[in-house]
Amino acid sequence: MAELIAYFSRRDENYVSGALKQLEVGNTEVVAGIIKKLTVADMFQIEPKKAYSKDYNACIAQAQEDQRSNARPELKAWPQDMEQYDTIYLGYPNYWGTMPMAVFTFLEHYDFNGKTIRPFCTHEGSGLGSSVSDIKRLCPGANVEKGLAIHGSLVNRAEKEVGAWI
Repeated sequence: MAELIAYFSRRDENYVSGALKQLEVGNTEVVAGIIKKLTVADMFQIEPKKAYSKDYNACIAQAQEDQRSNARPELKAWPQDMEQYDTIYLGYPNYWGTMPMAVFTFLEHYDFNGKTIRPFCTHEGSGLGSSVSDIKRLCPGANVEKGLAIHGSLVNRAEKEVGAWI
């Protein structure tokens, strides 16, 4: 069986080390790339059809409203054949204490019974929040392993930490 790195990431203006910075590559995508380098996993980016604002403050307001309304944003695309994967590395930034709602959409779309989900998130101080328990609730038949939380400001120096987690 194969492995998949499914991740949500956002470039543009982000909060990093106490300041707003423009990112060419989102922090979670950087970690997904490290996992790709250390494994033979395929990659899939979870992207909502309606992208969040490039402006950080507008983005967090949109993300909070999505969470408040329990939204399930429509996605741009889906992996072609989820049946082939037995392990899914699931990546996302911490949005308001959990995953972005597009990740909820992704998880609710598939049957993860018997599959292993290895969550990883990027954050600026809030860690995994309730995301692991949310994954377990959404995917009750999956084996949800211990998650990895990496400070977004440290992703470019996280290869050793990611390797130890893998």
